[in-house]
Amino acid sequence: MKTELIAIGKIKPNEENPRIIKDDKFKKLVKSIKEFPKMLELRPIIVNDQMIVLGGNMRLKACIEAGLKKVHVVMASDLTEEEQKRFIIADNVGFGEWDFDMLGNTWDETELKEWGLDTWQPEEKIDDIEEVDEISESVNFSIRCENLEQLEALQSKLNVSAMKISYKDFLFKSAL
Repeated sequence: MKTELIAIGKIKPNEENPRIIKDDKFKKLVKSIKEFPKMLELRPIIVNDQMIVLGGNMRLKACIEAGLKKVHVVMASDLTEEEQKRFIIADNVGFGEWDFDMLGNTWDETELKEWGLDTWQPEEKIDDIEEVDEISESVNFSIRCENLEQLEALQSKLNVSAMKISYKDFLFKSAL
């Protein structure tokens, strides 16, 4: 597929895009575009024949905020109306998961945060575990699962003696 450099004013945001970006993440995206504009060449905005965004709505919004005058686009002229609708959703579905062990051991946490990745932070940091006289037998934690099946699979893998499950948000708390 061939990318084209198009005046940003010719591109129309898709009013039916179901994805949003919160203020803090939006600021990080704008910063990322300003600091690493080559990424936009490698990941252009996808538009239909009417120049409506099918993929990259938030990037377009961030490019406008960053003051860009032109952006790279790919024309998706060969997609049917049905395929365009499907693309809008499929482009935003996150199938993969992060390998947090690899991220924690291989990547710089500060850079990951700057690049927009939310990293896990404990509520209370223990600098030197040897100074702790007693560790409670009860540990509370929360894990969000995408669906009930994922929750049940995780529950079966954990060695827990007591578990409270809230099916509303697939959020559960466990006492070890």
